[in-house]
Amino acid sequence: MLGLDEHVAQLGDGTLIAVIAVVAVLLGLRHATDPDHLAAVTALLAGEGPSPRRAGQLGFTWGMGHATSLLAFGAPIVLYHAYLPAGMQTAAEVAVGIVIVALAARLLRRWRRGALHRHDGAAHSSRSPLQAYGIGLLHGVGGSAGVGVLLLAAIPDHVAALIALAVFALFSAVSMAIASTTFGFALSREPVLRGYTTVAPALGALSLTFGAWYALAALDTVPYIF
Repeated sequence: MLGLDEHVAQLGDGTLIAVIAVVAVLLGLRHATDPDHLAAVTALLAGEGPSPRRAGQLGFTWGMGHATSLLAFGAPIVLYHAYLPAGMQTAAEVAVGIVIVALAARLLRRWRRGALHRHDGAAHSSRSPLQAYGIGLLHGVGGSAGVGVLLLAAIPDHVAALIALAVFALFSAVSMAIASTTFGFALSREPVLRGYTTVAPALGALSLTFGAWYALAALDTVPYIF
């Protein structure tokens, strides 16, 4: 996605705060479509029950955890070009992969127990907002946000760069809430829910494989292709 991020960032080759803000919004909305985000959120929401509101809440909370990390670790990059040590960055990336694997394994366990078929609301209590926030917090340390932060760090005005970083982080969270609400709305349709319970094992296996590959790629044992 590097080329797309650079193309979007070129729209902000000016000094106007409004233009930079629009670029940051576009980067934030696009950032939510990165493969590691889609894999994590799909596994996070799976089995939570067919509720758009519940899915949107968890997605936004996950996104706010992610935004918190983006601000905490992105600000030093934007202001001072101060980066995490390579070893810590690698550990964070590996941890992201492990979290995706854990979420995928949870999905497969719930499918095997038949929890994905329940409509009595029991599935709604399996993941708390605090847990979703914590997962997003960890994901924000690693994950795929680096390209967007580096592009924002190229803005010469530090105030504008910090504003752009904040908008980028916020709209990453907003876009995850939108995606999650859409996911929950789709599952609230009975035909979709029946089909989802059929393909859930494949989704879980795909997310598990992706998480394992993501962790191994962080260790440079397999190629990183995204």
